Amino acid sequence: MIQKLSILVLVAVAGLAVGCSRTNEANANANSATQATTKPGPDNSEITTTVDANGTKTETRVFHNNPHIARVVVTTTKSGTRTVKAYTPSGEERPVTTKEGEDPLTATGEKVASAAGVVKEKTEDTAGAVKDTTEKVGEKTAETAKNVGEKAKDTTKHVGEKTAEGTKTVVKTAETGVKKTGNAVKKVIP
Repeated sequence: MIQKLSILVLVAVAGLAVGCSRTNEANANANSATQATTKPGPDNSEITTTVDANGTKTETRVFHNNPHIARVVVTTTKSGTRTVKAYTPSGEERPVTTKEGEDPLTATGEKVASAAGVVKEKTEDTAGAVKDTTEKVGEKTAETAKNVGEKAKDTTKHVGEKTAEGTKTVVKTAETGVKKTGNAVKKVIP
């Protein structure tokens, strides 16, 4: 009986040891799954990768010294669903729409910013400012042309009046000269 009891205790201890080792393995796997790995990325960036206990992989790319984009976060679930979000330097979150074959983890910061709609908006703002300035310049040009036209009209009218007066004076002087010449001719020819 002692021998049977010893075997039973021995089996129980072995079972307990196996259970503890599996628990330690599970804890070790869980700890290794949540540890982050960081590596340098292209375009002056760093990529940090973590995988949580559920198998969701999160890749965060941090851009250093990019004026349009601060970081991109790519989350891939265990089932394969992938979401990509970009963050501006001010902290604004934007969804990233990439074309097939483009990877926000390897693309330039400007391409990622463009895919998030950050650079595009700046271009639209600039175009709007150029349009406003062009309209103001056009209005000013039209106003200046109108003023120049009025001055030309006034000057032409003034020149015309002076010309008419000058012509009248020349005609009167010519008439006087003709009369004097006629009188001189009458005196010479009796």
